Amino acid sequence: MRLIAVEEHFLTSDVREAWAAAPGPADPTCALHSGDLAVRLEDLGKTRLDLMDETGVDVQVLSLTTPALHNLGSRQSIALARRTNDLIAEMVALAPTRFQGFATLPMPAHKEAARELERAVRELGLKGAMVCGRTREKNLDHEDFWAIFECAAGLGAPVFVHPQIPQQAIREACYSGLGAEVDLVLSGPGLGWHYEAGLQFVRLALAGVFDRFPDLQIILGHWGEVVLFYLERLAVLDRTAKLARPLADYARNNLYVTASGMFSQTYLQRCIEIVGIDRILFSTDYPYQYRAGREARRFLEQTPLDAADKAKLAHTNWERLTGRS
Repeated sequence: MRLIAVEEHFLTSDVREAWAAAPGPADPTCALHSGDLAVRLEDLGKTRLDLMDETGVDVQVLSLTTPALHNLGSRQSIALARRTNDLIAEMVALAPTRFQGFATLPMPAHKEAARELERAVRELGLKGAMVCGRTREKNLDHEDFWAIFECAAGLGAPVFVHPQIPQQAIREACYSGLGAEVDLVLSGPGLGWHYEAGLQFVRLALAGVFDRFPDLQIILGHWGEVVLFYLERLAVLDRTAKLARPLADYARNNLYVTASGMFSQTYLQRCIEIVGIDRILFSTDYPYQYRAGREARRFLEQTPLDAADKAKLAHTNWERLTGRS
């Protein structure tokens, strides 16, 4: 069974250098891209393909890792987005049966971001876009970004909202005082990243983005970034937010969920109960969750789904969502 993994990251020296030179406080999670992770992120050739074979993944959907281009200057982000998307398209052309790609958008240059999304999808054949939610102080629901959602909905291209570290003030208030290393991991991949990403989806719904663009499809990793499991509690907002539908309806009609290498049968079953099997995608979060052995393939094989639903998880949901094989 063809296995397509939709959250699989890379990094270029071009982008790494831009991060280092960017003015203002650096994103401290950039330091986590080191050692074996750095080597695997920057490899788009034989080593990556060998590890895909070893874990049982047939196709990776490539995406620039966090924090992408969100903390750069407007002009710089435009040029880097174009070069990065051209690179992804080149890699897909070299191995079209093994790679697909998400566009990188110049979010600090929001007027150009929609144009770059259209170029990436229409001209380069990329499948959608991956963004890191907030751009500096602006949350993803800011009206500056609505042209991106309009473009994505019109193209039928999903937008993957990837985690990033919370703002410094939030880190200081909620994630500090436990030691530098613990503070960093707690505010990042331990917990903070996931609240940050899940909150962005909730804000999109509350701001009326899905009412304005009902065909827009968002993807959240890590089984819905915490908030999916709190839809029952989030329903209290239905009484105060002037929305066309309850919040749970947006999750069932505008959200896709993927594993991000968290191979939990319990989480899978709960997500199916919440959004349905037709909205579950597969991913390994390469290279961050890479583990030796065929764990990715084994998770698919051992899940108690029938053959048709296993195929949906493995590849057909993604193919239907993007309209292409």
